[in-house]
Amino acid sequence: MPTWTDPVARQASEAVGGPWGRYAVTGRALFWTPLRVCLLFTALVLAAAWVKQAPCSDGDWTGSRQYTHLCYNDAVPLFGIHGLDTGSVPYLDSAVEYPVLTGGLMALAAAVARAYDGLAAAVGVLPDAVPVQSYYVVTCLLLSVLALLVTRGVLGLAGRRPWDAAMVALSPVLLVHAFTNWDLLAVALTTLGMWAWARQRTVAAGLLLGLGVAAKFYPLLVLGVLFALCLRTGRLRAWLTTAGTAAAAWLVVNLPVAALAPDNWARFFELNRTRGANPESIWAMLGDLSGGTLLDGPLAEGQAPGQLNAVVAVVLVLCAAATAWLALAAPLRPRVPQLAFLLVAAFLLLNKVYSPQYALWLLPLAVLARPRWRSLLLWQASEVLVWVLTMLYYLGAGNRGVDVEWFYTGVVARDVALVVLMALVVRDVLDPDRDVVRTSWPGVDDPAGGPLEHAPDRWVLRRSAERVA
Repeated sequence: MPTWTDPVARQASEAVGGPWGRYAVTGRALFWTPLRVCLLFTALVLAAAWVKQAPCSDGDWTGSRQYTHLCYNDAVPLFGIHGLDTGSVPYLDSAVEYPVLTGGLMALAAAVARAYDGLAAAVGVLPDAVPVQSYYVVTCLLLSVLALLVTRGVLGLAGRRPWDAAMVALSPVLLVHAFTNWDLLAVALTTLGMWAWARQRTVAAGLLLGLGVAAKFYPLLVLGVLFALCLRTGRLRAWLTTAGTAAAAWLVVNLPVAALAPDNWARFFELNRTRGANPESIWAMLGDLSGGTLLDGPLAEGQAPGQLNAVVAVVLVLCAAATAWLALAAPLRPRVPQLAFLLVAAFLLLNKVYSPQYALWLLPLAVLARPRWRSLLLWQASEVLVWVLTMLYYLGAGNRGVDVEWFYTGVVARDVALVVLMALVVRDVLDPDRDVVRTSWPGVDDPAGGPLEHAPDRWVLRRSAERVA
């Protein structure tokens, strides 16, 4: 019962009559089960997200409306840039800067929108349709379905704590970034892949995670976490099945596009190699503070930041090694979401690109790693702050916006909040008695563990203090 165990939930319940009663009947609802309530919460948040995005839906961004109304999104401008308004096919006709499956979602939304506009015009219902608006509405509807799937997947991964899914459903990050980009596709596939793993469906898990990698690359980090935990328990056969299926799924999606349009397919990889640090990353902030002399210094058009790429690669490898050490040296095998959250969070903090909507990557992992309302809301408040300051920074200080100092203050606040949340998760890993998932119900090991659930250790790094004892 969240209102018994979480102080934030207990205080919020006062608006509807207070905490759940000691003698209240549970498990008798005919319709309003935890799943349906959480899906309703998600739908309400998505409706609010659409209200926020509506001023930008018709493509009329005069007066910097996308910044003043905090409704900027990538779908509207890329609709014309990539020729989706004229029927161009991503990759075959234009170089899309996203992985293949994300481009496929863009093409699907454009095809559905064109069919709708054509049918509406034929029957005279919508004679003056705005193609970009129809496209954006269809995109948001598809993303809404994916958000509902994320909530369903988190509830399945939460085990005996189904109300933890409400932390995703009522998320401020979901409200702000549900329709900013197409990231919910990868988030949904990754969450469902983890759910399949939790149900010991290793082939289905590999298929979904492989498709997730075809949408965004970060699900690779989840596969790395599963490898470290399977190494500790000696369950490498299950991991090999999942990893092999994931590789096959990725190849099936990518090989045809790579064969038909190799240069356009490679655009995503080339862009990631040549792009500099984006403004929300620590590297951009450090570069500005150093007067532009940090690492590569000023670069020519199209020149890759070689030094920055090398430093980021080394730092990320060290983070992966630290996560592997924690997986093998913790007193009790860490839960899958705990390690996945730590590795993805470290990747975002230290990578040269930390776009604001990437917070969606962390959302289900953070909820499953440490389902505590207070710490999660504090971190998400910092993500919302970064989004607001980003919009005001792009608006410009002379146009009712803010200076770069305020923008970097928000970035630092976000990074500190995320580091604090990571530290709390590490504390739970090193002291399992603090882990509310394992202590909330007798005999619970890892609801997301799947083949790892209650598996004995086979290979563990003993800490120096244990060796001395």
